[in-house]
Amino acid sequence: MSRTILGKQIKSLRVKLNLSQDKLARKADIPFSTLVKIESGYTPNPSIDTVMRIADALGVGLDELMGRKQNKK
Repeated sequence: MSRTILGKQIKSLRVKLNLSQDKLARKADIPFSTLVKIESGYTPNPSIDTVMRIADALGVGLDELMGRKQNKK
């Protein structure tokens, strides 16, 4: 996945939840600077732990955070 897509997806979900970057970073228990770098695309490969923390803080699964569509059966 492109780092830009991941950053845009995180920002989109964060804005929908009316969370500031600071609030999301605190909720995910990650450094503010890490979140800013991921959202802006400057962190090319965030760790899976970091991505999972962000997903949990946003209340979404990894698939949704990564922009994957679920197949309806």
